[in-house]
Amino acid sequence: MTEISLTATETPAAFPIPTGVFAETVTEVQHYTDRLFRFRITRPASFRFRSGEFVMIGLPNAEKPVYRAYSIASPSWDEEIEFYSIKVPDGPLTEHLQKIREGDTVLMRKKPTGTLVHDALLPGKRVYMFSTGTGIAPFASLIRDPETYEKFDEVILTHTCREIEELTYGENLVRELLEDPLVGEMAAGRLRHYATVTREAYHQTGRITDLMRSGKLFEDLGVPPITPETDRGMICGSMAMLHDTKQALEEFGLVEGSNNKPASFVVERAFVD
Repeated sequence: MTEISLTATETPAAFPIPTGVFAETVTEVQHYTDRLFRFRITRPASFRFRSGEFVMIGLPNAEKPVYRAYSIASPSWDEEIEFYSIKVPDGPLTEHLQKIREGDTVLMRKKPTGTLVHDALLPGKRVYMFSTGTGIAPFASLIRDPETYEKFDEVILTHTCREIEELTYGENLVRELLEDPLVGEMAAGRLRHYATVTREAYHQTGRITDLMRSGKLFEDLGVPPITPETDRGMICGSMAMLHDTKQALEEFGLVEGSNNKPASFVVERAFVD
């Protein structure tokens, strides 16, 4: 597969845009650590998606571009599209994606999809959004969507990372959200952010499943343990985390749902590299 180093704003003539793909311009790039960064691209006027969905993205640096599933981190009302990504040194896509700059081109397939959407959950009082690492991305979309606060009285976003500095994206997200003129007032007093780390000393440490089973999560939040009558769950993270959190929610009596069969929790199984 022929590849080039892409730094220009235009796609090289040797690699035309595939059918069914948008070619969008990078508007912002922010690096958090040597493993994490976010970027924003222009949004096509015709592109529609539900908050929480993912889309396939790639780069115009090959005859047959490599595409990977990325959750859209911006809400459905945003004028741009935001993504939050890991950096994989030898990743087929992220090896190159982590080097993008403002003005570069990113390819995005036209059809979004995913299970982390409101339609896949039955109504409830409280929704838990369980995330690890870049799995916070779809929840970055959902907590900025007014519909989330219309459907649930309380929104609990949990974010577990290995190190403290990896929590920065989520911390900035919640702080800026509460100041947002569109959603900030709705989220105030109703959005709870529960961040934990597993490899450093911090005021909250441990895997989220351990904190759920021990009851510490609920004690810290001042809420009763999860019950299928009032609570709903959404899960996004590593394969191991998905499996363990799914099992924990089932132990609390919750049932997995989907777009065509709403229930009490949903899992996203799309991954990057």
